[in-house]
Amino acid sequence: MTAEEMAALHALCFTTPKPWTAAEFASMLADPFVFALTEAEGVLLGRAVAGEAEVLTLAVAPQARRRGMAARLMARFLYQARLRGAEAAFLEVAAGNLAAIALYRAHGFAEAGRRRGYYRHPDGRAEDALVLSRSLGKPAPPAAT
Repeated sequence: MTAEEMAALHALCFTTPKPWTAAEFASMLADPFVFALTEAEGVLLGRAVAGEAEVLTLAVAPQARRRGMAARLMARFLYQARLRGAEAAFLEVAAGNLAAIALYRAHGFAEAGRRRGYYRHPDGRAEDALVLSRSLGKPAPPAAT
């Protein structure tokens, strides 16, 4: 999936926070610690560095929701995070995004903090961001040769 395709999908999914542009996706993808997991109508951008992994964004096209795609992308993220040496994973989600919160809780995430009034909706209304985290356990040591 190209940066342009990711941006088009993101625009279908978000008004708050503001959808990312193709240039923003391209910039993120240029970071060696960032990785993209994609399906035909879904994308998850993650970052793993210094023992921590973060979900940067997760977007599934509205017409493709409720079919397990987000759950598959999250499972792949957790796997990739462990492969990249992460011992903990974090993400941020709008407090009112109950479907996303349920998905993240089903993958072992719990609330670690709250950023009051973090998101601004187009109508000016403020919404809290929840910071969720989970342990990934210590990575296995390399096999002896």
